[in-house]
Amino acid sequence: MAKTRQAWGTRFGIIMAVAGSAIGLGNFLRFPVQAASNGGGAFMIPYFISLFLLGIPLMWIEWTLGRYGGGFGHGTAPGIFHTMWEKSRFMKYFGVIGIFGPLVILIYYTYVESWTLAYSWFAITGRYASAATENSMKSFLSGFQGLEKNNFFSSLAPAYTFFILTLLANIAVIYYGIKGGIEKLCKIAMPLLFICGVIVMARVLTLGAPDPAKPGWNIVNGLGFLWNPDFSALKSAKVWLAAAGQIFFTLSVGIGVILTYASYLSKGDDVVLSGLSAVSTNEFAEVIIGASIVIPAAFIFFGPAGTEAIAKSGAFNLGFVTMPLIFSRISNGAFFGCVWFLLLFLAGITSSVSLAQPAVAFLEDEFNISRKRAVSILAAALFILCQPAIFLLGKGVVNELDFWGGTFCLVLFAAIETILFAWVFGMERAWKEIHHGADMNIPKVYKFIIKYVTPLFLLLILGTWAYQEWWPLIMMKGVSAADKPFVLATRFSLIALFVILSILVKVAWRKKRREVKI
Repeated sequence: MAKTRQAWGTRFGIIMAVAGSAIGLGNFLRFPVQAASNGGGAFMIPYFISLFLLGIPLMWIEWTLGRYGGGFGHGTAPGIFHTMWEKSRFMKYFGVIGIFGPLVILIYYTYVESWTLAYSWFAITGRYASAATENSMKSFLSGFQGLEKNNFFSSLAPAYTFFILTLLANIAVIYYGIKGGIEKLCKIAMPLLFICGVIVMARVLTLGAPDPAKPGWNIVNGLGFLWNPDFSALKSAKVWLAAAGQIFFTLSVGIGVILTYASYLSKGDDVVLSGLSAVSTNEFAEVIIGASIVIPAAFIFFGPAGTEAIAKSGAFNLGFVTMPLIFSRISNGAFFGCVWFLLLFLAGITSSVSLAQPAVAFLEDEFNISRKRAVSILAAALFILCQPAIFLLGKGVVNELDFWGGTFCLVLFAAIETILFAWVFGMERAWKEIHHGADMNIPKVYKFIIKYVTPLFLLLILGTWAYQEWWPLIMMKGVSAADKPFVLATRFSLIALFVILSILVKVAWRKKRREVKI
């Protein structure tokens, strides 16, 4: 006898949960770097085009697919895809990507998330206060990550301790389920996240020029550095691909997480307004708060040349090197540093629990096992899988996991689900399903966009990437000779993980067929 599936408690709860899944480290670290490195304000043109042609349509598609599949007792992509096209024996295997992708991201995301918890503690206790220069702060980060032994850290023990604490926090939330765990967390964490964001943003926006000899290094010019458009950048395909990639990354579409969250909706729940509410919440966090903190603050203290170098150095240096240095130079910097890293931790944990849920839902729904047992299996597997990301951080392992789980799988999965939704399930049927229980009608132009523009856009991205990047990537060009064995081992491990998940899908469906015959 099948168990009664869990359900969300309130509409506010599901919106906060989906927004929490979307609002992550990328909103506050990745977005400002992408914008500053790709034409400043001009970047927002392809960004918003991608939002309206990719992000919002995919959000509606995934909310609708998830609600539809949940009505048949399926909370993950294999089962949901099977309900959409029951005649196909293989469609469920395409859905494996919707479990594989989140799990791969979770492997390294949990560890990075633990850094934010650690740095929040380091800020309030003054642990990194002696790292007064950029080089010393980089050395502090490297020592903490175990990449070098120095005066700050002699071993990986502090980082590993915070990793264990973060892993346990995630497992505890997931253990208590949809309503009692994830929803309760997000209803508290998301408002607190916005309070922290507004506090840090207000402090940055009220910063004066620290050097009287350089009055141009001020907040107005700092905002201008990010928002003044370089329209010549729009001629570059790289900028358009970067904007589309940021939309995927920031909205958590194309991963499979929203499918799982939406599967716990009832048939009459409004997916149109709820999807838009989640998108709007995420965009406010990213475009308003995220863009008003790190780049403007860096500009005030390091000037235009320094900020450009910082933007090109990557999100990790921006968050864990530049921002601590800035906070160390302002009054009450320990407090604001703690709030900044608490903000990142809240963004991280609301995302990581969502990444874990598809694997738990798959075990619950397709193997009919208890949540307690499903969470225990995930906890053991996740602990083992995280070890390479921790101990081989400097060997290219995390970059490899991030590309296959956090980039390639997103676009591929989004293309598959869009074609399935609009062309196999049928656009007329899909349009009716989207609007079931809706309080507002979607503009009819989106009927054309979802059927033609979104899938073509996605296929164009995949085609361009395959043409430009496939062969160099496969041949590991740009990877050092010392790192190649680790990168190759990571690829074989990912293939093995995908095969294991595919076998589990096959076993689950064979089990279901036997039960039906009985």
